[in-house]
Formats: sequence, C-alpha cells, structure tokens
Amino acid sequence: METRTQFFELKPEELAWHCPEELIPFNSTDECAACEDIIGQEKALRSLETGLEIKSRGYNIFITGLVGTGRTTTIKKFLEKIRHGREVPDDLLYVNNFKKPEEPLFLALPAGRGRLLRDGLDRLISMLKTNIPELLKSQFFQERKQSINESQQRKQREILQNFEDLVSAEGFAVIQVQMGLFARPDLIPVIDGQATPFNKLESLAKEDKFPKKKLDELKKKYGQLTEQLEKVIDQLKVIDEETQVLLKNQEIEACNPIVKGGLSNLRTGLPFQPVQTYLDEIEKNLITDLDLFKGQKPGEEHEPVEEFDPLLAYRVNLLVDNSDLQGAPVIMEITPNYLNLFGTIEYSYGRFGVGQTDFTKIKAGSFIKANGGYLVLNALDVLIEPGVWPALKRTLRYQTFEIQNPVSPFLISTSRLKPEPIKCDVKVIMIGDDYIYNLLYFMDEDFKKIFKVKAEFDTDMEKTAKSIVDYVRFIKKICNEDKLQPMGRDGLAAVVEFGVRQAGRQKKLSTRFHLIADVIREADYWARKNGHQFITRQDVQVAIREKVERVNLAERKIREMIEEGTILIDTQGQTVGQVNGLAVYDTGELAFGQPTRITARTSMGRAGVVNIEREADLSGKTHNKGVLILAGYLRGKYAQDKPFALSASIAFEQSYSGVDGDSASSTEVYAILSSLSGLPLRQDLAVTGSLNQKGEIQPIGGVNEKIEGFFAVCQAKGLTGTQGVIIPYQNVNNLMLNEDVVRAVEKGQFHIYPVKTIDEGLEILTGVKAGEKQAEGRFEEGTVNYLVDKELERLAIAWHEFEGTSEEGQPVEPEQ
Repeated sequence: METRTQFFELKPEELAWHCPEELIPFNSTDECAACEDIIGQEKALRSLETGLEIKSRGYNIFITGLVGTGRTTTIKKFLEKIRHGREVPDDLLYVNNFKKPEEPLFLALPAGRGRLLRDGLDRLISMLKTNIPELLKSQFFQERKQSINESQQRKQREILQNFEDLVSAEGFAVIQVQMGLFARPDLIPVIDGQATPFNKLESLAKEDKFPKKKLDELKKKYGQLTEQLEKVIDQLKVIDEETQVLLKNQEIEACNPIVKGGLSNLRTGLPFQPVQTYLDEIEKNLITDLDLFKGQKPGEEHEPVEEFDPLLAYRVNLLVDNSDLQGAPVIMEITPNYLNLFGTIEYSYGRFGVGQTDFTKIKAGSFIKANGGYLVLNALDVLIEPGVWPALKRTLRYQTFEIQNPVSPFLISTSRLKPEPIKCDVKVIMIGDDYIYNLLYFMDEDFKKIFKVKAEFDTDMEKTAKSIVDYVRFIKKICNEDKLQPMGRDGLAAVVEFGVRQAGRQKKLSTRFHLIADVIREADYWARKNGHQFITRQDVQVAIREKVERVNLAERKIREMIEEGTILIDTQGQTVGQVNGLAVYDTGELAFGQPTRITARTSMGRAGVVNIEREADLSGKTHNKGVLILAGYLRGKYAQDKPFALSASIAFEQSYSGVDGDSASSTEVYAILSSLSGLPLRQDLAVTGSLNQKGEIQPIGGVNEKIEGFFAVCQAKGLTGTQGVIIPYQNVNNLMLNEDVVRAVEKGQFHIYPVKTIDEGLEILTGVKAGEKQAEGRFEEGTVNYLVDKELERLAIAWHEFEGTSEEGQPVEPEQ
C-alpha cells in the first residue's frame, strides 16, 4: 500500500493579515482629522444621488443593507449636505370657507408669507375690536344715528297723528291694551267726551239708555277703523325695518374704510390670486358681521383666543410654517404611526361628550411637514403600523393628500370636516433590508411604481491604503464624539485587523461601523482601567475577548461537555468510517465553531446514500442537496463499469436540533470512502468543505470560527503536534485566525491543510495515496480509490448473486 506523509500546509503568516504600521501614517489619533465623509458606500451614494435628483413621479428610494452599515447616518449626512442648495418650500395654510365651512380652503404661500397672512389678520381683528366700538360710540356717528332715528320717528308720528285725527272724527280714541308682556293699540268709542268700551254700551242699549242703531253704526265703524289700524301698524313696522337698514348701512358706510384700510397692507404684501379672493371674502363677511365687534372693551385684543372664539372664521391655521427653514426640509420620522405621519383633525368636547371641530384644529403630520423636501422612514415600522402603508402608497401614487377625520366608535360629533386636498411633492426614503424589499417588490404591484430606486449598502469595502486611513479617521471621530482616550498606532492596527476579520476576507474591510465603534468604546474602558494614556493593541484585544466572553455561555457549555466526554469527540488516533466535521452555531450575538462526529456505515443494497438527518426530519434543504451531490459524485467516479449496489448511511452523531448547509458534504464522503476501503481516518484532524459532483472542494462560510472551535477542543484535551484542520483552498483568503491558533502553528503544534479535491483530503486523512484511474479503467493498486472500487465491485457481484438466488425461489438467509 502506497503511503503519503508529506502534505502542503499553510504558513503562520498566511493564517491572518497583520496591518503593517507603515500603512497608518499617524502615531495616534491626535495627529489626524476626524472623518466627516461617508466611508465605503460609493455605489449606494450614486444610487441615492440618482433618486434624489430625478424629480419625476415614483423616484422614491428604498435603502437596503444590514444594520450597522451606516444607512441612517449616511442618508442624514447626505440629505443635510444637499438640502441647503434646494429652494425653501411654500408655507401651507388652511382658512375658513365662508360658503361651505365644512370644507376648509387650502392655501400655499411662499415661505414666510403664511405667517404674514396669519399675523396680519390677527392684527386686523384686534384693530377692529378697538376701532369699530370707538367709531360707533363717537359723537359724529351718534349724531348721524340720532338724525336717522328722528327722521324715521317723524314719519311714524305723522302717520299716527293722521290716523288719530281720523279716529277722533269718527268718535273713537286710540288706546294701548296690555296682552301679557306686550301691549298693542286698539280703538274705543268716545261718548260725550268719555271713552266707553263696547261692553258697557251694549249694557246701556239693553236698558234702552243708548240707541241700538247707533251702537250698530259704531261697531261697523270700529271694524273699518280696525282694518286701517292694521295697515298703520304695518306701515310703522316697515318704517322700523327701514330704520334698521338705514342704521346698518350707516354702520357699513362708517366702518367700510376701516376694514378696507386694514386689509390694504395684506393685499399689497400678498399679491397672489387665491389670497386676494380670500381677502375679498374676508372683507364682505366682516362688513356683514359688524355686530361681533360691538361692545368690545379696550385691551380685549390682547386677551388669548377663547375655546369658542366668535371671530374664529377670520383666523388662519398655519399648518406648516417654513419661514425659519434654510433649504428643503428633512424629516426623520422614528414613530410613523398614522397620526404622526399624516396628521389629524382634533376635536374638543363639551360637557355632554359631544365633539366639535373647525378648520383651526387641522394638524399636520410628518408627511405634510416634509412637503417640498425629504421624508426618511423605517420600512418595518411603516408596514406594521395600521393603515400607514396603504395611505403612503395612495399619496405617493396620486401626489395629493387629504387630512382625514379620526375614526373612533366612541366619537360623537356634530361636525365633520373635509379639508381641500393638498398637492404633495415629497421624496420618501425608506430604510429596510433585502427581505422586506423583495417581499414588497414581488407581492405588491404598486411598490415597484413608487420606489423605483434601490440603494444597496454593502457590508464591506476594498482594503486599500486610503480605506485604512479612512478607518483611522473614523476612529478619531468616535474618540471625539464620545470623549475617549486617543488611540495609539498599534491600537489602530488592531482595530483595522478586527475590521478585516468582520469582513471575512483578507482583502476587505467591514463597513458595519457600529461593531467597530463598540470595540473602540470598550477598548477605551480597558485603557482607562489599566492606566494607559493611549488605547493600545492590548486594550483592543481585551475588549474583543471580553465582548465575546459576555455572550459565549452556549459555547462554553458545549465545550465542557466535549471535555467531559458527554459529547463524543476524538482528537487522537484513527477510526474507520468516522471523521470530525465542523459546524457553526449562531446565537445572534455570537457565531462560534464546534466539532461534531460524522459516521458512515456501508453495506450491500440499493438504497444509495441514506441521510439519517433527513429521515429524522432534522435536515435542511441545503444539507439534503449536499447529500444528493455526494451520491452523484460516488456514482460518477465508481459506478461506470458496474451497478451501484450500495446502501450507505451517514449521520451527525449526537445532533438533535437539526443540520443545514452543505459544508460537511466532503466530510461525509470521507467517512463513506473510509468505510468502503477499510482504511481508518485520522481523528486528530477536522474537516470542512462542500463538494461538487466532480469531486472538487468548494469554499464554505465561517472558516475562522470552525478552525478556532476545533483548536480550542484540541487545546483543552492536549495538543499533540499532529492536530489540524482541512479546509478548502479558496478559503485561505478568508483566514483571520486569533493569535492562539497562529502561535500554535508557529510552534508546529497545529496545522492547516488547504485542499482542492477529495483525493487530496483522502491522502491527508488516511496517509495513503488516493490513486488515479489507469488507461484500462482501473485505479492504481494499493491506493484508496483502488480499495473503494474493489469493495464496490464485491458488493455489486454479491448483490447480483443475491438477486439471482432470490429469483430462482431459493431461500435467502436474513441479513445479520
């Protein structure tokens, strides 16, 4: 049997990238300027710029990326940078609709003009409260009023005098008859100079003391004169009404110059047609509502507006005041419920719980406040708040928005408003992740019409000299903002190396800056605790280690069970059909690697490769695929000249919570080939790597965690100098191993073997040459593949003989 003892393994310097200090042109952060730029998101920034510059409908922006990649910070900085070059949007107002009060009118005025209209009308009302009562009480106005009254009264007296003369000539007199609280004129006969009522005359007539004929004549005259009296009363009423009209016209004539003069400044300062039309309505209604100003005491204009203001119709609801704004508005709505985002119409309640409202109680939400600018929202918050997403879609689609009355089963209202819709021009930026974006894109037809720009924030960036300097300047920024100790050059190098580790590739740097910032802050804590004036590499390493140890309880418990032998893991010796696989456990806060025993048993049969995890419903889709691929590899390599009469079962021993991923597919192949060949596999090695049907090893994730997990187990059980890990060669660029592993490799106590094919891994695990297929179709004798092929050939012949015996009806011995 041809053996192999020499294998390619990685050198210590290949196991991690160490930042050369010459790449950091500063002795400490004291020597560099803080970074105010956005780092590592150039493509996302171009997408943002495109979406913000295109003014057409639907070009809103959806930002995707992991938490901590600077999505929110970036958009805030970017918007603050461009907003100052944009035009300040109009003020937005609601005013009373004098024709239909339930439908308030919307006005949009240049920034600052809304306040001018509101304050101007408030001053006008205050002025009228003072000037109109003074005018109406003035001697000039009172004389004119008295003159009108006297003139009208003369007319009434003349009519009454003529009627009284007529009545007197007919033998009657006019008297006042009390009827409850009121008195009305009536006629009474005059006999011998004495007013005598008809009932007395009728009594005298019965006693023959008064002629009955004359009584009848008096009654007839009474009826005729009473008709004339009614006409006289009607004439007097008409004169009273004329008097009121004359007095009202006199008031209008006197006050009209005051009203017109008060409005003239507003007309001049606000030369906009909608405002001019509204001021016309103000003028017309003020003239007819002069009674509201009568009896006002001086100084009342300084009193606050009461809850029920009689002059409310002349107020202005300045919904959005942009007079103090510099550039376009930028609104970051962190609580986008319906009321906060779209506003509402408030109600006031009386003693009996009945709600009342008016146009001054219309309140703007963030969407209206952002009109003419930018609104930033969290996508998940928008989707979970009732009614927000449909309203947002509708508003962005039609570019108009109507503030609605609140809907409540407990609201009893005597008034409902329907404000005039507002034309909107808001650029919405939603921040979410790829899952939410894809969900909306494929499940909501409107989404792709209103969010046409996607900005993807990457989790890493190229590691260049410039990006390293940017990292240092970012560290300086965190030190300044949190008032931390300055960081020395070795500490800076350690943070950059941590960024490479987080990126998962030696040529990349992580852009998840919240993780970097946390390490900087915690390193400062340890520097202060250790009395260091500068944050050093040691402080950074302690911060990283302590951060892990705060959340690695699960890792410690699993490792304890391995050390105690509860979980069976061998780190020495050789065993047939058994190999150490590597798995990554992710608790959310921490990802760590641990070895797991993978075993295989083979026999004659037609079941092929049986995935025990799948049969137990503990296998994920990706793991199932990996098992099917390795079955294809076995058939393609060993079953070209014979039937594949194999039943092989593979299992993750002591695994009860499920398995997914294909990174153990190569490991499972090694176990099956060992069982077939009878060659034992080294237990001092662990293996990871996925497999394709051609036998090529493919890269996997979590390579650093896997290596460090197996190393920790070997270290706990005792390093022998032969232990190590087999990894895909493509993962060499992903290595950023901790110092303990690197130090052990330097001392020859641990080894990392990169492989490209299954055959390379077989030679390392068995110490026997894998063997190439010869021209005649056979593998080299004495090699692993030769032994596997011979065993499969034996199984095929045995199966053929077994089937033949069964078909002839001969008894078949049960399988032992």
